[in-house]
Amino acid sequence: MANTTSTIELKVELDDNRIPEKLLWTAEDGGISNEEAKAMLLSVWDSKAQETLRIDLWTKDMPVDEMKLFFHQTLVAMSDTFHRATQDEKMTATMKDFCDYFAEKLELKK
Repeated sequence: MANTTSTIELKVELDDNRIPEKLLWTAEDGGISNEEAKAMLLSVWDSKAQETLRIDLWTKDMPVDEMKLFFHQTLVAMSDTFHRATQDEKMTATMKDFCDYFAEKLELKK
């Protein structure tokens, strides 16, 4: 069987001070081509060093209220991913409780 590859491409347009002005991403297998985003969080696990490498970027015009929503939705998604990866029901419930607390404190839910 032949190996298949899939490419995800990220482009960051910077201003003169190297602050992100525009984030674009492409994932052709997902039907996405040069879609604009206001923020991105990318984590990669380095198994040899046993540490997470990260790239956290947001454009200078990313509204704070949208950043709060972005973080909440990311935390919820991480809880779901944690459950799929570990099947740890108890910790998943604890993480979901924190997500609810986070949303309540930031007044994201009515």
